[in-house]
Amino acid sequence: QVQLVESGGGLVQAGCSLSLSCAASGRTSAMGWFRQAPGKEREFAAGISRTSGLTTYADSVKGRFTISADNAENTVILQMNSLKPEDTAVYYCAATRWRSASRYESAYDFWGRGAQVTVSS
Repeated sequence: QVQLVESGGGLVQAGCSLSLSCAASGRTSAMGWFRQAPGKEREFAAGISRTSGLTTYADSVKGRFTISADNAENTVILQMNSLKPEDTAVYYCAATRWRSASRYESAYDFWGRGAQVTVSS
């Protein structure tokens, strides 16, 4: 079992930056970030395969968000720049021990509790 603990998030104005961090308690092969806005289904934001370093992004965040991994600390960071009000959501960290990064929730086996990000206009 892998425990995931998210940190960061908060309230910012549109155009500003924010970062989220996710610390994993054990070995993972890939980690990702998903988000769920009020009244909407949870959607993929970004993912990274730990061994290859390959990343994948949703079109809605590409060019604004960057996911990176600190393998020494077993941590993944989501740097969010040029934030928009539509980025407002609860952001969930996800991880798997057996697969590469994916856009699909079913590829991940472990989930964090979520971190609130609110972007005001």
